[in-house]
Amino acid sequence: MADREPGYGVTARLLHWSVAVIVLLMIPAGLIMVRDGLPRALQDGLFLFHKNAGVIVMLIVAFRILWRATHPAPPLPPQIPSWQRRIAALSHLGLYVLLVVMPVTGYVRVRAGGFPIEGLDAMGIESIIPRNKPLAETASDIHQVAAFLLIGLLALHVGAALHHALIRRDGVWSRMWPIARRH
Repeated sequence: MADREPGYGVTARLLHWSVAVIVLLMIPAGLIMVRDGLPRALQDGLFLFHKNAGVIVMLIVAFRILWRATHPAPPLPPQIPSWQRRIAALSHLGLYVLLVVMPVTGYVRVRAGGFPIEGLDAMGIESIIPRNKPLAETASDIHQVAAFLLIGLLALHVGAALHHALIRRDGVWSRMWPIARRH
């Protein structure tokens, strides 16, 4: 019966898993690229990937927020306790906030630092942020704190999803899993 709960539509699932895959690739790239002693080519490649993937995430998240505003989430199964509903709502809100804060602060850090974002530059999209070292440093600090908050919230999110999929088997997992059957 639990696998018959209504799920998210194809667009919502595609947006969710696109962001998930990109962010899960960006996290290790972001953590590694700032380490001392890396070969310059590796460090440059990681920075290139991280900056341009951030632009893609920003665009997908913006579309995802618009989509979510016009396509509400399907209801949770009725057996989910109210305290779990509140935690789920707060953690999802936190994820959305951080998925906006991260690319915005990354963009500000890079542009205020006078660095390129190659994908945007190739399209002729100029910086809207003037070069400003204190602004770049502040954005970098916010980006770093937000990154660790995001990692923590993602761990909670994945842990909760796995708990619902493997232990509770209550239909929550199948609402978003891309290959789950919709009834």
